[in-house]
Amino acid sequence: MTETSVQSEPVAVPGRPSGKPAARSFVIHAGLTVLMLVTQVVTLLPAVLLHCGIRLGQRAAWLALALGVAFAAFFTAFAVATGPLPRSDYAYLGALILCIALPTMAVLPMVQRGEAFGRVLLVALVFAAGGMFLAELGSRALLDFSLYADQVEVTRKTGAAFADMYAKVGMEASSAAKKLTDIAVFCTPGFRVIDVSVVLLLSLLLFGRLRGWRAAVEGGDVSLATPYLFRNLAFPDWLLFAFILGGVSPLMKGVAQHVGANILAVVVFLYLVQGLAIFRSLLVTFGAGLGVSLLAYAMLVVLTFAGFVAPLLLSMAGLFDSFFDFRHFMKRKDDSDESHSD
Repeated sequence: MTETSVQSEPVAVPGRPSGKPAARSFVIHAGLTVLMLVTQVVTLLPAVLLHCGIRLGQRAAWLALALGVAFAAFFTAFAVATGPLPRSDYAYLGALILCIALPTMAVLPMVQRGEAFGRVLLVALVFAAGGMFLAELGSRALLDFSLYADQVEVTRKTGAAFADMYAKVGMEASSAAKKLTDIAVFCTPGFRVIDVSVVLLLSLLLFGRLRGWRAAVEGGDVSLATPYLFRNLAFPDWLLFAFILGGVSPLMKGVAQHVGANILAVVVFLYLVQGLAIFRSLLVTFGAGLGVSLLAYAMLVVLTFAGFVAPLLLSMAGLFDSFFDFRHFMKRKDDSDESHSD
């Protein structure tokens, strides 16, 4: 399925506020940006920056981000100087800016044009991966600290903690659990990209929901107000090439194998998400209510614990969606029918 088969109408931009309403809106957006960067809890930072950019313009979004970075840098410097925080906190602040904030600003023009959900998310992830690489280089050069090594150590400790927990209850850590820990260590960069993808996905969904709510209040068409509903998520067809590249990683050795395995981990996760989007779209197509939808998702959970069947099927659906366009087997109901939930 090509991206153009999924709705990608331009985002409806209402008249921008001016005067006191604009100033008040900017203060709110800037305050939220500052708070998230200072606390380094940035789960919804992309949504705040995107909403600020759409509501007040790109300059306002950049200014809000600049204020957030300035306050966060000052706070971190003070905390490091007085002792509560280690110098490595500079590296993590820089990683948040390079991997989340700047990729969000990079795709803001795409969001303003209402480009397809999957394309926006994937472009943001490419920028995030580049930001992750720059953050690692910068932290090593300026702080003599490796973000990658620190995250690998955290992964190893987490695996060891689970092994100890099993031992305390009289169970030995299985070889499968140890293999999972080894895989997690080997694919640490890929899993960090997956973490960023979840943050960006949630923020785009929240941004889309905010636009949809505004359109509903103003009596407009929710589906025309935003393409960023979960059921619309479809990644570009060229993601297949990344899947093939990662799929041949077992045949490689050394750095090539390491890079390929991490690419494969990210791509499989993205196709899993696309499979979930297809599942959501089919529920909408059949007019499933809240009760039926909850039952359907409960079945997915059961199938996940029963041999990991659901994630496998959903990932395969996302992969083959490019060829079969599962969302258009049946005529979809009017988009406004899903104005209540993603």
